[in-house]
Amino acid sequence: MKDYKLEHNLYKKHFRLTIFGSARIKKYNNAYKQVYALAKLIGDRNIDIVTGGGPGIMEAACKGHHDGRKTKKTHTIGLNIIIPDEQIPNRHLDIKKDFELFSERLDNFMILSDVVVVAPGGIGTLLELAYTWQLVQVHHICNIPIILMGDMWVNFYNWIKDNPLKKKFLSNKDLENIFLASDFNDAFRIIQRFHDGYLKGDDICRNFNKYRIKINKDLKKWI
Repeated sequence: MKDYKLEHNLYKKHFRLTIFGSARIKKYNNAYKQVYALAKLIGDRNIDIVTGGGPGIMEAACKGHHDGRKTKKTHTIGLNIIIPDEQIPNRHLDIKKDFELFSERLDNFMILSDVVVVAPGGIGTLLELAYTWQLVQVHHICNIPIILMGDMWVNFYNWIKDNPLKKKFLSNKDLENIFLASDFNDAFRIIQRFHDGYLKGDDICRNFNKYRIKINKDLKKWI
């Protein structure tokens, strides 16, 4: 596993999918299986996967990607957070960078993401979702799709519509880049649509160009 150094085998214009989700989810859980299946399809399509680098959903994503890919030109990238519990890096990472601050880690997620999938999770996952969504709303990052995958997000989405939206704390426009996906097939179809445009040469906004934040010195070497 390389410590966040790409050298010559990651490309500036490579398309990347970030997957957020709980470190506490076990292998027998349906959410783990769904993320594994999605990541396997993503690996086969030669899209990089970015995760928090730890166990649970993050491990499912990285393992699925390894099992699905057919080339060494696509990678699993882990942005690991140093905390007392849970965050032991999983063994399916190709590239890893350790962070002591959640804020710096979140900024690096933003730089790397072309699409975000949010799987079931707790406070950390909600933080990652809210941070991404907020930066899209204020145009600090591109209007990237945010895919909420799994049944647990249905009530959350309905609550957003029935409360903040009705009270006009946000607008219908703020929901335009939020997609509900019941399973990995739904999520993959949405990702495919955006990736197809990228492959055809559409003028796709890239966060590493747009996001106004100082890029990590190691990251700058390979994006």
